[in-house]
Amino acid sequence: MNTVVLTGGGTAGHVTPSLALVPELKKRFDKIVYVGSKNGIEKELAKKEGLTYFYIPTVKMQRKFTLKNAIIPAKLLFAISESKKLLKNIRPSAVFSKGGYVALPVVIASKKLGIPVVSHESDMTVGLANKIGAKYSKLFLTSFDCTDVKGCKKVFTGSPIRESLFKQFDKKAILKKLALSGRKKILLIFGGSSGSKSINDITEKCLYKLINRYDVVHICGKGKGEDQREKGYVKMQFCDDISELFYIADLVVSRAGANSLFELTALKKPTLAIPLPKGNSRGDQIENAEYFKKRKMIEVLLEENINENTFLNAIAKLESNANNLIENCKAYNQTLPNEKIAELIKKTALQG
Repeated sequence: MNTVVLTGGGTAGHVTPSLALVPELKKRFDKIVYVGSKNGIEKELAKKEGLTYFYIPTVKMQRKFTLKNAIIPAKLLFAISESKKLLKNIRPSAVFSKGGYVALPVVIASKKLGIPVVSHESDMTVGLANKIGAKYSKLFLTSFDCTDVKGCKKVFTGSPIRESLFKQFDKKAILKKLALSGRKKILLIFGGSSGSKSINDITEKCLYKLINRYDVVHICGKGKGEDQREKGYVKMQFCDDISELFYIADLVVSRAGANSLFELTALKKPTLAIPLPKGNSRGDQIENAEYFKKRKMIEVLLEENINENTFLNAIAKLESNANNLIENCKAYNQTLPNEKIAELIKKTALQG
């Protein structure tokens, strides 16, 4: 059986692009299997897509100095060994890795077994797991044209984007479901798959000023608050189909994960990005945001500069500059690379 393994996890950013490829991969492979961690977000998302799911032991490095990092080599060796056992049973033609600590043991095990690996990096600069994984990959694909990678052949493809985002929805039905009037512009606020405390906090502080001007839809993240509805304000921990919310949104406030920015700019949604600061990450979101800001496709507000005045002023600027941002997103002329990426995976599988 012609099988492809997808791997990557830890955050939705390591999963969503892989799942965006599923319709194209189904045309080229008999079976699609997802390999992730035991309880990561990837398990829920992959099963929702109807994929067979297996988990392996995972090895996560702490960014701060801790003795836990000392046992990483032993844990990694065990995870590679378990990955080899699993892959021998699955017998895939190829592995597609989106990086993250979940993917690395699978990528290394694949190389040892002679299974070709295609890796993909969403961010402008390459994360640690993908830096290592590149050395074990036949092909390394990038979302950004300027991404630098060493160790294997690089191909700039762009970022996989879910085709479902481009569906035509019934706006009136969505507004009715959310109990919103539709008489004001819709401001969508979200902080990535796990939510953002800083974005949630500033939204709460500015809420009544915001709902004077907008209907606000706020996704706060699982466990980050209670679902809430009042006139002109909808708060939810999680949204099963954010495509609907993207469709009705006139303005968006979000983190600067690469997948979110590629999706929002492809949809030509005026976006205020608030990147995750360095220290909480390796600084990749700041770099992603700067890339799109230089092309005048989004507005950016750094977290260190957030207060009530700067937040409200940034949203006002976003609204006044919305038409320019939309035109600049159109000029970027982003095309869906899903078919190209799936074809490269298939071609790499055939070459072995």
